[in-house]
Amino acid sequence: AISMIIAFGTIISSLQSDRLTRKLGTGKVTAISVAMTAVALFGFSTSHSFVALCLWAIPYGLGAGSVDASLNNYVALHYESKHMSWLHCMWGIGAAAGPYIMGYVLTNGRSWNSGYRVISVLQIVLTMILIFSLPLWKNRPEIIDDNGQEVSAKALSLREVIRTGTASGSTSATTDTTTTYYRVHIETAGLWASSYLSLYKGVSAETAATFASMFYIGITVGRALSGFVTMKLNDVQMIRLGQVLIAVGILIMFLPFGQTLSLVGLIVI
Repeated sequence: AISMIIAFGTIISSLQSDRLTRKLGTGKVTAISVAMTAVALFGFSTSHSFVALCLWAIPYGLGAGSVDASLNNYVALHYESKHMSWLHCMWGIGAAAGPYIMGYVLTNGRSWNSGYRVISVLQIVLTMILIFSLPLWKNRPEIIDDNGQEVSAKALSLREVIRTGTASGSTSATTDTTTTYYRVHIETAGLWASSYLSLYKGVSAETAATFASMFYIGITVGRALSGFVTMKLNDVQMIRLGQVLIAVGILIMFLPFGQTLSLVGLIVI
């Protein structure tokens, strides 16, 4: 239930990302979003009831969705495909650190709350860095029509976002939302990895938490390599290659050949 609240908040905020970005700018949206997740993580670390966790999951999901869509759009406008891959590669380093830190905390006899507290402190530090970096962010490039005149673009409504086709000219909101939508689903594998390994594969909780970080290490390495592969393959080929690898990883996870193979499956996914 907590995971679904976070996922729902992520989708809702990603649908509003274009409006927020036009009003505040990518730098401020990023700083505010990271600050929201930092506060939510600290809230998790102080929670001792299911209801409290559900409440803190709301700002967590809302913050996560906005920063994803806004940053994706920013890099798409100002940089190349390889830079997008490397941006997400850096994300993978942080995501891999999370389960590792939780595994370390649990192994040393401390509660799961302590793991969230450590991550919240790291997020607070990151928020401060983002605030100081605000002058470095570029503005959204001007939209020029066929006559060389600047066009005043407006933020799309929720209905317009849903109805916008990928062949249309106004694709940023749709692309951002679609990207976040698919990432939310694929990264659910990492979210559930420790529970799956512990409850279904019989791996200890401590080991399962550490194993879950392997999923994000796989993402990190894959995205680092993808930055170079994009120089040879186009976007459609990259997407198809990714889908094939995910399918292979899922198949490996289903095979009843022990814990090690499950770990390999997570990395491939």
